[in-house]
Amino acid sequence: MSHRNARLTVHGRRILIERVLSGRPVAHVAAEMGISRATGHKWVARWRAEGDAGLADRSSRPRTTPHRSAPAVEARVCELRRTRKLGPARIGPILGLPASTVHRILTRYGLNRLAFMDRPTGQPIRRYERAHPGELVHVDIKKLGNIPDGGGWRTVGRPAGARNRQATTGQRKSSKPVIGYSYIHSAVDDHSRLAYSEVLPDERQHTAIAFWQRAHAFFTDHGITVERVLTDNGSCYKSKLFTQTLTAAGIAHKHIRPYRPQTNGKVERFNRTLLDEWAYLRPYTSTTERTAALADFLHTYNHHRGHTALGGHPPITRVNNPAGQYT
Repeated sequence: MSHRNARLTVHGRRILIERVLSGRPVAHVAAEMGISRATGHKWVARWRAEGDAGLADRSSRPRTTPHRSAPAVEARVCELRRTRKLGPARIGPILGLPASTVHRILTRYGLNRLAFMDRPTGQPIRRYERAHPGELVHVDIKKLGNIPDGGGWRTVGRPAGARNRQATTGQRKSSKPVIGYSYIHSAVDDHSRLAYSEVLPDERQHTAIAFWQRAHAFFTDHGITVERVLTDNGSCYKSKLFTQTLTAAGIAHKHIRPYRPQTNGKVERFNRTLLDEWAYLRPYTSTTERTAALADFLHTYNHHRGHTALGGHPPITRVNNPAGQYT
């Protein structure tokens, strides 16, 4: 990429070529454009050899790096990083290398930050994204405690929250009141991040199937043809009836590997966004009030909230422009 004070950008090089092709001497054109005669001849020769493609910037990376660390040394650095999770300041003295050299090696192999690694295996986390909407939809369930009528302790304090909880459950003070849980079923398209969620009373197979049928209709209304569904190994998703429901609609059902929630990471990250920007955004006085606020959050998420993986655009933008050509 050209620096900010460059005399010639790709556009300027085309102007140079056009003026030379009009019959003017290269030296005269170079002088009026503020570059040397040698530079002018260089771009003219490159254009004659490669055409318009020759006017683009080339990589400044050297063809050879004779002083680069030996492959065996780099392998040893990566091994210490994966197995012992050591940083450059610790690996350097062990191998007799400067910490800066170790850091460059770790950066080259994508190991410079522990967040980039899968902690159990030490392998780099492989980020992926499907090519078009509907190719893969992530489905998951988030369990969330109910709120007693009048508000929980986060809203009104612990003494009042305990009284509200007892009043909601109708239990005596001597017994431990249990107000139950809500289950947030969510489906997120892998390519566009378009999301659909519902608050349901349980996570049984028939509830999960009914949710998916409504979610499928939601994606269909947005012009998305679902090809695959990825779930974890929860009992409702392992049921034959859930898989048969997907198969009947021409959808393949995929399971993640056991104890590898990273595979279903897009909906797992959406669950965290749900908590931060909906469930715990403000104090609610009841579960009903919190549930009613979900629709507004989903509309904002799908139509207005910028997503870093989408270049700061909301998911609906990629649904309408699957190739990612934003306006």
